Amino acid sequence: MLSPTPDDPGALRITAVETLVVNAEMRNWILVKVRTDQDGLVGWGEASLNWKTRAVVGAVEDLASMIVGRDPRDIEQALRVMTKHSYYRLGIVGVTAISGIEHALWDILGKSVGQPVWRLLGGQVRDQVRVYTHLGLGDMRSVYDTVDEGQLRERATAVVEQGYDALKVVLIPYGGHLSTPADRRHVDRMMSVLRSTVGPDVDIMIDFHARPASPAAAMQYVDILADYDPMFCEEPVAPGDTEALCAVAARSPVPIAAGERLVGLREFLPVLASKALAVAQPDLNHTGGLLEGKRIAAVADAELVGVAPHNPNGPVAGAAALHFAVSTPNFVIQEEMSGAVSWYDEVVSAPMKRVGNHWEVPTAPGLGVEVDEAAARRHPYRPEVPHSGSAVLADGTVVDW
Repeated sequence: MLSPTPDDPGALRITAVETLVVNAEMRNWILVKVRTDQDGLVGWGEASLNWKTRAVVGAVEDLASMIVGRDPRDIEQALRVMTKHSYYRLGIVGVTAISGIEHALWDILGKSVGQPVWRLLGGQVRDQVRVYTHLGLGDMRSVYDTVDEGQLRERATAVVEQGYDALKVVLIPYGGHLSTPADRRHVDRMMSVLRSTVGPDVDIMIDFHARPASPAAAMQYVDILADYDPMFCEEPVAPGDTEALCAVAARSPVPIAAGERLVGLREFLPVLASKALAVAQPDLNHTGGLLEGKRIAAVADAELVGVAPHNPNGPVAGAAALHFAVSTPNFVIQEEMSGAVSWYDEVVSAPMKRVGNHWEVPTAPGLGVEVDEAAARRHPYRPEVPHSGSAVLADGTVVDW
């Protein structure tokens, strides 16, 4: 048998899969707890997906019945059961649910053998993990609503003063198939302020959020941004259109990054093969978990593409990203939003220890997280802030957020 029998002294079984939802304004953190029949041995994962909380919680409940009774250490087998036996192909909701469960299984495996998860993913390939944050150190209003030069200067200065040497900004206006002269002047002015504020040696990433509705509109902004030497331009066109992404990449003097909305290796394959990306950005919370993330990274490496996982999620997702980064050779830099809410560290004790521009390599078994469930329940589920509803043009046209 693939799983040990109950009378096997080495047997270990999943007894329950539970969720604990923590409202963190922009997102509800969906924490996944996998219980085992070994006293005190539980695993934690995260399956947060903005504006889809109740759907993901329901998906976790549906998937739980497929793996209760199985050995949590047989991670590959659990993944096959949840995907193959679901019959229908799983989209972002189902795969996010699987990702959170999978994180928890790795946590259990690490704890069961007394090793950090990165050791089980292939071992250590770097001594530290470079990270970047957003304006306002992750505060939602600063990330998405910094619209004037004074705010930009103040918030960028605060990031650099905290020791970061890389930050991301969302400066591209909502738009259509062509940009306007006023919007282009705005982006140019804001980038000029930003670069003069942080200096020449701080890396700047620009997240387009796929707001341009065509490669032509995207390139109108890329041509302006190139003068400010950005690290990369992220998601310049809508995900899933590889030809449009190739059209931008072929003309862009700036490296292109994308992938946060792609689900699994299958959706990454055509993009990686097209050579459209310099940096792939799988979200380990949404793309199938750590094993699928490692597969994506391996193919990216074969195509000479770096990996910088997307992660504006909660602290357990951050822990999973840390272990991935420690063990992945073509890792570039890690997104983190530890200041998303003022009480970020009260609910979860996580292994991400930042020193200046990097996280330290963790040593605790498993993912190294501890969840204060009483503190978590002080922030129960609420509908997330519907910020995407602001993506409407002056004439009423609904556009990409």
